Amino acid sequence: MALTDHDTMDGIEEAEAAAKELGIELIPGVEISTEYHGREIHVLGYYVSQEYPRMKAMLEEFRDFRTTRNERMVERLQKEGFSITMDALLEKFPDSVLTRAHVARYLCETGQLPDIRTVFAKYLGENCCCYIQRPKISPVEAVTLILEAGGIAVLAHPVLCNLPEDELRQMIVEMKQAGMCGLEAVYSENTAEDEAHMRGLAEEYGLLLSGGSDFHGNNKPDIKLGVGKGNLFIPYAFLQDLKEHWKQAHE
Repeated sequence: MALTDHDTMDGIEEAEAAAKELGIELIPGVEISTEYHGREIHVLGYYVSQEYPRMKAMLEEFRDFRTTRNERMVERLQKEGFSITMDALLEKFPDSVLTRAHVARYLCETGQLPDIRTVFAKYLGENCCCYIQRPKISPVEAVTLILEAGGIAVLAHPVLCNLPEDELRQMIVEMKQAGMCGLEAVYSENTAEDEAHMRGLAEEYGLLLSGGSDFHGNNKPDIKLGVGKGNLFIPYAFLQDLKEHWKQAHE
């Protein structure tokens, strides 16, 4: 399994210890938030060194901004009439890197809004009244940084990029030219048609295949670790190919 948390590698050390105890092969990684043509794009880095100075600095900058961003979103929600404070969030979600998903869960679990989808559609989604933009880098910059940090770069869940086909293809070309080696074709939210499309794009552009459940704990309760919604199957051959590419790239 790979641990690729959003814009942080803080859980890697703990995960490595647990994986060693349980006999699980763990791939250390990260999922970097980027932006392309106004869309949020996630780039996976596998086998990334969390000690690489530029990577550490960027992730720390993202983390520090996330804190002030949460405070500003809470202030906007308060002005909209919601009962929410940073102290209440920290008490409800201790030892967590707070995200919009935690804010949404708080509003739902305290009975102030009916479901997370409503929270994002009306308040916390991009361009909504309580949304605060965060600094992002480009997908190409993320790919470059991942390679510098000793890893390999893969485009996460391309279907969720919500880009027109021509823009998606152009982005893939740019990212491959920067050194990206694969895309996440097998994914919990993909339909059979989505997966076939992504496999086709990977073959067309000479990219390796990856897969992921996109497990987010209680923030995505319908998705289970490793099996997604129950029918996710990711062949070990995917990892073998990615691992071989990584070894060759960093010999």
